[in-house]
Amino acid sequence: MATKKKTAEVDYSMYEKIMALYELQKIDSQIDEINKVKGELPDEVQDLDDEVTGLRTRVESINAEIEELGALTRQRRRQIDEANMLIAKYNEQQQNVRNNREFDAIAKEIEYQELEIRLAEKHLKEYAAAVKVKKAKAEQTEAQIAERNVDLEAKRAELANIEEETADQVAELTAQAEVAKKKIDDRLLTAYGRIRSKVRNGLAVVTVQRDACSGCFNRIPPQRQADIRLGKKLIVCEYCGRILVPGDEI
Repeated sequence: MATKKKTAEVDYSMYEKIMALYELQKIDSQIDEINKVKGELPDEVQDLDDEVTGLRTRVESINAEIEELGALTRQRRRQIDEANMLIAKYNEQQQNVRNNREFDAIAKEIEYQELEIRLAEKHLKEYAAAVKVKKAKAEQTEAQIAERNVDLEAKRAELANIEEETADQVAELTAQAEVAKKKIDDRLLTAYGRIRSKVRNGLAVVTVQRDACSGCFNRIPPQRQADIRLGKKLIVCEYCGRILVPGDEI
C-alpha cells in the first residue's frame, strides 16, 4: 500500500513523492551548476582565511616569546644591579677588616658577584640575539600576512561578485525546492540527501533510459522497470544505489 503524507491538507501518493524527489533533484542540479561557476573560489577563500589566521597565531606566539625574553632581560639586569650593590658594600667592608681571613672571605664574595655579573651579561647577549631573530621572524610573518590578505580580499571580492550575480536565480530555485520538499516526507528527504552526498555530481535521482540506469548505465530488468512506472514504492538501482524514476521511454 502506498505511503501517504499529509501536507498542506493534501495527501500525496508515493508516486507523487517520488516525482517530487525527481523535481527536487533537477532543481538541486541547477543550483549545483550555478555553484560550479564559483569553481574552487570558496575553498580558496577558506584556505587563505585559515592561513592568515595561522600566521597571526604565529606572530602572537613570537611576540609572547619576545615578551618573555624581555622579562628575563629585566630580571638579569636587576641581578647585575644587585651584584654591583653588593660589590660596593663588600669593598667598603674590606676597608675595615681586622685580619687577612676576613679580607679573603670578602674577596671571595666580591669574586662571586663579579662572576654572577659576567654570567648575567652573557645571558643578556643571548637574549638580545634571540630577540633580534624573533623580531625578524615576526616582521617576515607580518609581510606574509599582508600578501595573503591582498590575495584573500581579491578572492572574496570575486566570490562576492559571482554570488551577487546569481543571488536572484539561486533564491528562485531555492523557493522551488522548498515547494517540492513539501510533498516529500522526512524519511525520503533523508535518504535523498544521504545518496546525493555519496554519488558523482550529486545525482541521487536518475531516470531509466534505454532499459538502463542513467546514473551507472547498468541494465534494469523489465519487471523492475514496470515497478518503477507504477511508483508504488521507492526503487533504487542495485548497482549504484540511486533512486530510479521513469524516463520518457518507459
